[in-house]
Amino acid sequence: MFTVPAVPTRLTLGPGWETVQESGGRVAADLRVRRGGGNGVTVDVRLERCVSGRLRDTYPVGAHDVEVRIGAGCPQDVRPALLRAVREAVQAADPRCRRVVHAVPVGEGEWTAAAESAGFRYAVDVDLGLEQLGLLVAEPDWVTGPDLDLDRVPGA
Repeated sequence: MFTVPAVPTRLTLGPGWETVQESGGRVAADLRVRRGGGNGVTVDVRLERCVSGRLRDTYPVGAHDVEVRIGAGCPQDVRPALLRAVREAVQAADPRCRRVVHAVPVGEGEWTAAAESAGFRYAVDVDLGLEQLGLLVAEPDWVTGPDLDLDRVPGA
């Protein structure tokens, strides 16, 4: 058994974004993200360590992997920018994060396209029993870059 690190919650999403932690604990947090001024868009975002969440048995998860869930009320034109901002902020806040994962219902083309335009790539479809999801992942260069030392796990 290994220790699961706390999920990053103090995220800097960049200019124009405001983030407030609404609730959460050590391995998951619910954030309220706002973009724009008084008439801006507010979206709920959940961050959860994959090893402790619903994806723990769906792929070989790492202790630092983070699932990003965007609230259903997120406008389609905001999705790519929000996913990109959250992905970049999670990777900056936790340099040991091997994968930022975004799960979408299988066949949900708009969410898949939004994630791909935000720097995620399709990895695999998984069955959670009550729902089937397509997992899209964003990995830093130290994970995806070529490594000729086959006896060493990258980042270990």
